[in-house]
Amino acid sequence: MKAPFLKAIIALSAFALLLGLADSASAQYRRGQRYRTPTTKAQVDRLIKRVETQLDYFVHEYDRSLDRSRLDGSSREDWLNKRARDLESATDELRREFDRRDSWSANRDEVRRCLNIASDIDNSVRSLRLGAATERDWSSLRVELNALADVYGLPRVGSGQYR
Repeated sequence: MKAPFLKAIIALSAFALLLGLADSASAQYRRGQRYRTPTTKAQVDRLIKRVETQLDYFVHEYDRSLDRSRLDGSSREDWLNKRARDLESATDELRREFDRRDSWSANRDEVRRCLNIASDIDNSVRSLRLGAATERDWSSLRVELNALADVYGLPRVGSGQYR
């Protein structure tokens, strides 16, 4: 009587394991489809527009958060705000060069500059407690910047490869 019961338990366990593996593989496929790397200039254009939009939200909230932080009025606050403006300028330059060139792949240097500046900002956002809104805005912007890094085959923001 114990043998059939034990076999049933083993069979159910194996079935549950297979079901779990199938669900995991399915989730990975869905994630891969959702975050497919853009391949056309129009797709990269939409990605850059998302970066620009998220950057606008972030810079506004970042400045407000720094004004409410212990850094208010310090040279460190000034430097952090300057880095945010530098990222805006680098993104503007990326937009100009992207619009000017026929091939989207020719903008690798501009993207690298954006990611380099973003890595400085990432370090500050991670080390300072700037509030939920700023961290949420940075997280959204970082997702878009990392998608841009993936498109251009560059290291992601905060990877330690930027200085």
